[in-house]
Amino acid sequence: MRVVRTVEQLREALDYMRMGGHTPIGFVPTMGYLHEGHASLIRKAGEMSRTVVMSIFVNPLQFGPSEDFSSYPRDERRDLELAEREGADIVFIPAVEEMYPQPIRTRITVDSLTAQLCGASRPGHFDGVTTVVSKLFNMVQPDYAFFGLKDAQQVAVLRRMVSDLNMNVEIIACPIVREADGLALSSRNVYLGSEERTQALVLSRALREARKAIEAGAVQTVDQARGLLISVISSSPLAVIDYVEILSFPGLGALDGGSLLSGAEGEVIMALAVKFGRTRLIDNNVFIPKEVHALV
Repeated sequence: MRVVRTVEQLREALDYMRMGGHTPIGFVPTMGYLHEGHASLIRKAGEMSRTVVMSIFVNPLQFGPSEDFSSYPRDERRDLELAEREGADIVFIPAVEEMYPQPIRTRITVDSLTAQLCGASRPGHFDGVTTVVSKLFNMVQPDYAFFGLKDAQQVAVLRRMVSDLNMNVEIIACPIVREADGLALSSRNVYLGSEERTQALVLSRALREARKAIEAGAVQTVDQARGLLISVISSSPLAVIDYVEILSFPGLGALDGGSLLSGAEGEVIMALAVKFGRTRLIDNNVFIPKEVHALV
């Protein structure tokens, strides 16, 4: 595994791989503090690619003024051990000054898809995501890029960016990886106190209960499902709801007629953002209403 820290070093390493026929190239962008969710992305990239590139960069553009950029967890040594163990070939770890050597005047904005969910709660966040990812795509020029579905809105936004701008890369969405007790893996889980960690399990439980109710036919509308999700989450005294939404996916629009079973032609997402103390967690479940309808 080769570790590079400048764009020039990255391009030299990739030129060497391409000249040796080590293509296609798979790319896993991360902000570090890696966990099993990231490991699953590296493994999937290895299955589909001859060369696996991973980036570790905590991107200041996607953090708001009151958010946790300076305290975001970092552990480079641990990250590199995991990356090598899982089979990464090149790890790109740029400094902020390498990524942004001068004040940036160009940003990528994806309208509509960023107006709700985390985009509404974190203004400017997705502009920071799309801008840094487009820069990284230009640097790496991968054939495939791998992202976890825990941040399903990010997947939807990046797929639209790639389509709109004719970028020659395929976005591969990978399943959410969870702890044995159901908590979705996140680098921010380290912030949770023991009681907050216990109560955070209400997120996956709410999604499971709502999905079961939909499959049983007990819940058939957006309002009913949203009410059930809010009721279950509110049973946790420490839970402070940011949003609970049910939308089409990947379009992230309202469902026609508000019906879960007959009002949506494609996929539907139940998406949550909830704070436990200072820690904001997201989770979701994506399903196809017509398939659920067949179970009722």
